[in-house]
Amino acid sequence: LQWSSPPEAIERFKSQEIWFPPPQFYELCRLCNFSSLRELHRFSSDRALEGCERWMPVMLTASDGYIQLLPGDELYPEDPDYTGEKKIVMSTDKKVEDLMKEGSVFHRIVIKNINNLAVYVNIQAKYKHMNPLMINSDCSDYNSRL
Repeated sequence: LQWSSPPEAIERFKSQEIWFPPPQFYELCRLCNFSSLRELHRFSSDRALEGCERWMPVMLTASDGYIQLLPGDELYPEDPDYTGEKKIVMSTDKKVEDLMKEGSVFHRIVIKNINNLAVYVNIQAKYKHMNPLMINSDCSDYNSRL
């Protein structure tokens, strides 16, 4: 085990030294907004009473990858399946790149493969929270419209 700062962990992920699932990649991208633990603590203390929201990522299967849609994204369903009882499957024959070029309101994690993730967010975070830095593990450029 080795301690790494969030930017270091992301670099290690990019080089495939380590792996973590999309939600942890998202949170590490969020932690990259802070240069020190003291700054993170100050932010956390300042917004502690603001509230939080329940999230349920919704998977959209594209022809060449996946997109985890998060609340606020233009493709996020109005009534997400929080329990898994509805067995909703979202899929399209479009490529991820086409979905990204067609879209304009993003809160999503693009998954091309297990080691190729990207976070795209251009919505205002609720409850005075911090959006993640938009980081792409393979440096593809889908953010030309952001």
